[in-house]
Amino acid sequence: MSTATNNNVTVITHPLVQHKLTLMRRKDASTNSFRRLLGELSTLMAYEVTRDMPLQDIEIETPLETMTGKVIDGKKLVLVSILRAGNGFLDGMLNVVPGARVGHIGLYRDPATLQPVEYYFKMPSEMDERDIIVVDPMLATGNSASACVDRLKKLNPRSIKFVCLLAAPEGIATMQKAHPDVPIFTAAIDRELSDHGYILPGLGDAGDRIFGTK
Repeated sequence: MSTATNNNVTVITHPLVQHKLTLMRRKDASTNSFRRLLGELSTLMAYEVTRDMPLQDIEIETPLETMTGKVIDGKKLVLVSILRAGNGFLDGMLNVVPGARVGHIGLYRDPATLQPVEYYFKMPSEMDERDIIVVDPMLATGNSASACVDRLKKLNPRSIKFVCLLAAPEGIATMQKAHPDVPIFTAAIDRELSDHGYILPGLGDAGDRIFGTK
């Protein structure tokens, strides 16, 4: 179940998604619980995000007869994690698309300017004409997401989607201005950003809560 808002943004409103997200938001959620819930949420969200993947017909043999079935068309899907918090999405999504390739991009946010600085970029070979799903739990300012998509578009993929748990209106606006062709999938659109660039009411620093750091 999902509700499309506007300008290529989809809020996934399935009851299980909303229930698990609320449990993750609680400040008393343990690292173990937070990590487990993120894995479960990413699996649930993967079904919605991959809903429109193209199919092709192939002929197969069942134990009883020959038939025409359907499989995903084109090259293997690529999941691109924005380090480090994006890694929390990977296991859950790979449960649904185990054949997907995985790429990583490292971006840290300059605390003074809130602008992204790239420090790592590693992708599968032959990225041209692949479908890419970029994963990062938080779409805050949108600067890191936009910089990631800028970089990926240079590889000539067939499509790019962006998936997050929470999105701030400011981050959505940044992405829509820079990349109006990239669909955004999120479990919730929160109220605003704090002066320090955190999503409010949010769930805190996703990376710290996934990995138990401060």
